[in-house]
Amino acid sequence: MIRHIVLLKVRPEVSDATITGIFADLHSIKTKLPGILAIHSGRSESPEQIERGYLHGFTVDFTDWQALAAYQEHPDHKRVGAALVAAAQGGIDGILVFDLPSGSEP
Repeated sequence: MIRHIVLLKVRPEVSDATITGIFADLHSIKTKLPGILAIHSGRSESPEQIERGYLHGFTVDFTDWQALAAYQEHPDHKRVGAALVAAAQGGIDGILVFDLPSGSEP
């Protein structure tokens, strides 16, 4: 399994409704592509409060690297990605992506 982790630093003028809509669009991709196990999204509720401005994020769990590659090439992913870049502070600089393979523990 591959866990695709995306953190977003949203521009102050972007509404919560806009982010909710982007996340809803993201969730709809699950029904269109095989190999997506789960999608979770939302705003941080961390009691540590060390998000450093990355207050929104999501994870997508894929069966394998091939499923992740298919997702990256899918037009719906490209549309959601463009919306995320438009909503992020500094565009792509306001987004962090981390792909964590399961079973990679030492």
